[in-house]
Amino acid sequence: MEKRPLIGILVTKRSSRKRILQLCHRYHSLNLKLIAFTPADIIWKEQRIIGLGLKKGRWTQSSFPFPYVVYNQSFNKKTVTTQRLEMVLGRNKCFNNINFFNKWDLYNVLKQSNLKSCVPDTFLYHEVKISELLEKYKLLYIKPYYGCKGKSVYRVELTDHGDIHISLHSLAPRIICRKYENLQEKLDKLLGQKKKYIVQQGIRMSQLDQKYFDIRVLVQKDIVGEWTVSSLACRVAYKHYFNTSICEAMYDAAEILPRFFAPLKMNEILQTLQELSINAAHEAETHMGSLGELSVDFVLDEHSKLRIMELNGKPQKNIYKDLKSIKHTKLIYSRPMEYAYYLSQN
Repeated sequence: MEKRPLIGILVTKRSSRKRILQLCHRYHSLNLKLIAFTPADIIWKEQRIIGLGLKKGRWTQSSFPFPYVVYNQSFNKKTVTTQRLEMVLGRNKCFNNINFFNKWDLYNVLKQSNLKSCVPDTFLYHEVKISELLEKYKLLYIKPYYGCKGKSVYRVELTDHGDIHISLHSLAPRIICRKYENLQEKLDKLLGQKKKYIVQQGIRMSQLDQKYFDIRVLVQKDIVGEWTVSSLACRVAYKHYFNTSICEAMYDAAEILPRFFAPLKMNEILQTLQELSINAAHEAETHMGSLGELSVDFVLDEHSKLRIMELNGKPQKNIYKDLKSIKHTKLIYSRPMEYAYYLSQN
């Protein structure tokens, strides 16, 4: 084993290589060599990679041998490249093979675990009658199996007057379905045939200054290969918007939660968030294969109970720049390097 193991970061586009290398170099302090490459940069027959790396202080494209470990940052449903890399490098030497999570699969994983009480009831869109679910829950969210940043997530609410409001991103309805109109027909036309959707029980969320917010817990593996929490943050949506992915502000959860809980209770909530998130990461990994990081999104319901809304396999990291503490930023980018180093030594 070389003293300085070669670690590869797999990205989707060549234009992303330098940016991610700069961030990882800036925040890690380990004795390793980093390169970034795309699937098209792999020369399989020669077991070489045309990658970008640091040479004499300059970013240089060169030919490299296959790395000891690969950190997958290519956000893609297809896993052909990562599976093929793992066949060459060895089992679990390529982590985050699957980072585009299927929401329906993960719901079923969590529903069969000890986290089931935290997960809202969820159904397959094509197997249920939305009007019947609305009668039961009054509020629903319709989400694509594969989605990110709240894209194509619809909020469907049965109002006190009997009309149904269908919203996208903001609370203002895009479509109003009257009592006498066919809701299923409207939704089928809106959603189309190309994507598959799930239907999630709507949670009446606690609000911060009349704004929706969630709690994003970033869970990453560390230098000894153990799951650990790197950041607990609150994303606060714009006023009159329910999509927290397009957030107005980002705060350390320790700044926001005292608004809802007394000090002793707040410590308990922070501890619970950590335990639930690490538990969720373990459960996801049993289904997804080797993972090094993910985020768990929670909301507080109207009774201040924590509910898990979803898990993300490639958490947005640029959102953390608004947090005041440099500690968060350092952990966010250094932990995957730590885990890669750990894998290279085992």
